[in-house]
Amino acid sequence: MLYRLLQLYIGLSLYGISTAMFVRADLGTDPWNVFHLGLANLLSMNIGAVIILTGAVVLLLWIPLRQRPGFGTVSNVIMIGVAADAGLALIPSVEALVARSALLVSAIVVNAIATGMYIGAGFGAGPRDGLMTGINARTGWSVRNVRTAIEISVLLIGWSLGGTFGVGTVLYALTIGPLIQLCLPWFRQKPKKNSKPRAERVV
Repeated sequence: MLYRLLQLYIGLSLYGISTAMFVRADLGTDPWNVFHLGLANLLSMNIGAVIILTGAVVLLLWIPLRQRPGFGTVSNVIMIGVAADAGLALIPSVEALVARSALLVSAIVVNAIATGMYIGAGFGAGPRDGLMTGINARTGWSVRNVRTAIEISVLLIGWSLGGTFGVGTVLYALTIGPLIQLCLPWFRQKPKKNSKPRAERVV
């Protein structure tokens, strides 16, 4: 249990740090962080605070969808935003394109490792993924279509608000799936012998 908690919080912290790396690279980020950056620009807030605020609002949308948050869900809402602001305080701005490109690639790799860690810990769905699975359960629409609709919506809204869309957004979309598939087996918790397998839930 203690090991799983440690894995969860390290994973969430690394996810927040990867967000800060995307921001410092300034070459584009994943759709949700395009949205977070755009909203942060509109509200003149730190991106960490916007991540927490967005997570809380998305969590409220679980109520009509009859989704139940887990311990990892609440931790996800708070920890990623806090870690993102801490990462921005520690990681300096970079100007050279080579350095920014290296930071972008590193951000994608760290993001994949972080995702594998907190999914593998198995403490419940994150607010954004829970929204996806909740809509799927209530409407019968495919997960693929629901996920695509959500990602495109937040991307377009974030971009219209001034969020950073660029080559990093495309590179993330093309590589994050295979990278998570590679990383997840490293961190998936195996059930103890003579015990029932624990149902895996996506964070």
